[in-house]
Amino acid sequence: MKTFRVSFVGLGVMGSPMAGHLASAGHSVTVYNRTVSRADEWCARHQGQSASTVREAGREQDVVFMCVGDDTDVIAVGTQLLAVMQAGSILVDHTTASAAVARQLHQEAKERGIGFIDAPVSGGQAGAENGQLTVMCGGERDYFEKVEPIMACYARHSQLLGECGSGQLAKMMNQICIAGIVQGLAEALHFGQQAGLDCEQVINVISKGAAQSWQMENRAQTMLKGEYEFGFAVDWMRKDLAIALDEARRNGSTLALTALVDQYYADVQKSGGSRWDTSSLLTRLSKPE
Repeated sequence: MKTFRVSFVGLGVMGSPMAGHLASAGHSVTVYNRTVSRADEWCARHQGQSASTVREAGREQDVVFMCVGDDTDVIAVGTQLLAVMQAGSILVDHTTASAAVARQLHQEAKERGIGFIDAPVSGGQAGAENGQLTVMCGGERDYFEKVEPIMACYARHSQLLGECGSGQLAKMMNQICIAGIVQGLAEALHFGQQAGLDCEQVINVISKGAAQSWQMENRAQTMLKGEYEFGFAVDWMRKDLAIALDEARRNGSTLALTALVDQYYADVQKSGGSRWDTSSLLTRLSKPE
């Protein structure tokens, strides 16, 4: 595969392994992270170099990837990158953010002759580490076709879903689905415990039928053990659901279940579970055996 000069801005639990896969594939990788020690640690593990500023990371690169915190971070970082990126280069945003922010950066990029793809991901930390992420993309097809082979370093599937902002809208749908599924799984486990069933045996049976889901396969056992110190944090899920609920108010859709589960996650936060995995919804209902 042809190799490129790329930068990766944001070396969190997702960004660090994603950038690592790019380096392993032979791309010339420059990284930037607000906490310098993380960039230093990454460079010690992978072939690559670190930039001292966001702007330095954006200069003279074919493609710049970023995976930061929220809308405010996306605007702050994206604006700095677009100010120095060369015409014809491409900025790919893997942050889960609003479609409005994606459209804003797309317009700024277009005025500078720079490509922009909004590309939020699904698959969690394990997916990033194993190179098995799903990437939901919005933007122009020409730019997507240029970056898709590069994203394949850490993605099992990437798909262009429409104009800029479509990737973020698809990620909202993804989080809406997860919220409902996790709540349903939590209630089922609570029901089984109250009924005196061996829930491990029940899950072993119903996971082979129509009730099967990724959450059931990967989270039911840890939920039964009361293990939540891992995975996708409740704080992050509430950020994502807030984006979805805000978009729903704009487009007139009704997200009654999503709004309810969001409040359940608020309960988990109040009980000290801000950094627990999203499967911690069960803690609202009962203490695990």
